[in-house]
Amino acid sequence: MATVTAGMVKDLREKTGAGMMDCKTALDQNNGDIEAAIDWLRTKGLAKAAKKSGRVAAEGLIGLRVSGKKGVVVEVNSETDFVARNEEFQSLVTTIANVALEKSANVDALNGTHYPGGGTVQEAIQNAIATIGENMTLRRAAELSVHEGAIGSYIHSSIADGLGKIGVIVALESTGKADELLALGRQIAMHVAAANPQALDASGLDAGTIAREKAVLAEKNAGKPANVIEKIVESGIKTYYKEVCLLEQSYIHDPSKTVAQAVKEAAGRVGGPVELKGFVRYALGEGIEKQESDFAAEVAAASGVKA
Repeated sequence: MATVTAGMVKDLREKTGAGMMDCKTALDQNNGDIEAAIDWLRTKGLAKAAKKSGRVAAEGLIGLRVSGKKGVVVEVNSETDFVARNEEFQSLVTTIANVALEKSANVDALNGTHYPGGGTVQEAIQNAIATIGENMTLRRAAELSVHEGAIGSYIHSSIADGLGKIGVIVALESTGKADELLALGRQIAMHVAAANPQALDASGLDAGTIAREKAVLAEKNAGKPANVIEKIVESGIKTYYKEVCLLEQSYIHDPSKTVAQAVKEAAGRVGGPVELKGFVRYALGEGIEKQESDFAAEVAAASGVKA
């Protein structure tokens, strides 16, 4: 039997939103395996889904740039939010985004790319570290482009042009009017920022994730006839797709429609068929959790497990 620590209970609680003692029980029942404990909680109806805590250690900025039929987003992290308000840091992120737009959004290639004013992007970051006095890193970068059409974009919690906490770009393939496409693209990008889809459609989801969802649904209905479970799982997976696939999500600007329907209906004002080809959504620091030492102590005191 694995030793269940306060840190493990804290981690599970943050990922599922389940109660502290339920999390401890789940870990005890699953030999300390976090992922198995998440599924156990879900089968008991105590957690909706595995998810990362919103409390993250990474600060900094998302940089976004669009030109013509290409757009990029980059994430540059710093240790504190104070640095994100520093004009020198903002200039660094903006310039890195511009370089990515012109050259490459591959992080390894981007780090070695020439930085305006001399040196490479990586050297510019090192110089900023020395000047500002905080560790910084180019964490990730991505790009989208279209053959014909437009790249829609949106920055949430913007602090300057193209800089903020969440950056989204969407690719719309169409021969229609550019201004209408850009307006539609911005609306869809705003939807993506709010709804946080995991893929464009079901084909873009990880097969293991789908299998896991099916297993949880089946386990929650264990004991029922096999044909009934099959129908429940089929229905549950369809609901899951509506929650996480962009094209199947309810459109935030008109909940009576799906995103796919909204895009199809836009063809009239755009002046031609529109295809939503892809999207990129970067939220600052997602997937990087803060250290919460006080909370661990609180859990230990309440649950009686080792800190």
